[in-house]
Amino acid sequence: MDKEKFFTQVDAAWLEQGPEADTVISSRIRLARNLDALPFPPAAGKEALHEVLSQVEAAAKHLPEAKRFHILELSRLSPLERQVLIEKHLVSPEHVREAEGRGVILRDDQAVSIMINEEDHLRIQILLPGLSLLAAWQLANRLDDSLEQHLDYAFDKGVGFLTSCPTNVGTGLRASIMLHLPALVLLNQAGQVFTTLAQLGAVVRGLYGEGTQALGNYFQISNQLTLNHAEEDLITTLLGLVNQVIQQERAARERLYHELGNRLVDMVWRAYGTLTHARILSGDEAMKLLSDVRLGVNLNLLPQVKLTDLNRLLVLTRSGYIQRVAGKELPAAERDERRAAIVREELTGKVR
Repeated sequence: MDKEKFFTQVDAAWLEQGPEADTVISSRIRLARNLDALPFPPAAGKEALHEVLSQVEAAAKHLPEAKRFHILELSRLSPLERQVLIEKHLVSPEHVREAEGRGVILRDDQAVSIMINEEDHLRIQILLPGLSLLAAWQLANRLDDSLEQHLDYAFDKGVGFLTSCPTNVGTGLRASIMLHLPALVLLNQAGQVFTTLAQLGAVVRGLYGEGTQALGNYFQISNQLTLNHAEEDLITTLLGLVNQVIQQERAARERLYHELGNRLVDMVWRAYGTLTHARILSGDEAMKLLSDVRLGVNLNLLPQVKLTDLNRLLVLTRSGYIQRVAGKELPAAERDERRAAIVREELTGKVR
């Protein structure tokens, strides 16, 4: 398998249009696992980290459809390549901060990403389009079972899987769903919704997870507890909460359209007009305008725009991807020009 596709092609499975696509971008399951008898990554030295890499690489050869998987050592990647992996949600920002002794196993469709030596020895991640949390869990469970046959996990009969962070002890499961919530933000209702979610045991984070900003009105909602809870119960609870948020966002959109009328239509079309004609676009401006356009698509104001094209632009407009495709680091001004050209071509189907 040619690893180049992971850095230059935008064909990840989660960018397709899945269930509840008007509000839900993707669903993710992540399982934290550690190997017994080896220090966890925060306390591990170079030798221990490489030993983990070696053991996991050997175990990965026995994964279902093993030929579809490719192992990348982060130390052999350029800074731009590592940044692209973050932008495609295949690794976390924390994972690439120190590349030595760290790696990632990727399936060819990028639905599976197994981070090696992030905060834990293994972070098994499944990323699927739309509201597909149950399917993601089933795949994660199968891969976890396969790896466990060849790796000795750190496990305690009393508490469950042992992890670096106490919040992950037990199941080691983190389920999260990425949603686009522009109407709740515009109506100043998002804060109250997020407060209620926190009271019910959920966590709301930004576009790239913990410690990141909510660019373009995209938010990740995930479970907070893992100890003394069955995986299926955690997933069912999160799905119930997310379905309520979906209904609240849809109601907010209707209210927004009813109250603003042509002002909302004008906002949407101004965003579309700017994106299809601008010669310079910053990353933040592109995310904001694309959010407005996505809102318009979901209100049937822009039927000519496809949600899958907007999903692709979540990666195509990111600075790391633009520079990796260019083959070099670029000054901000040139990145902004290239970003504008990419958006024009993607939305109109031609270079303008």
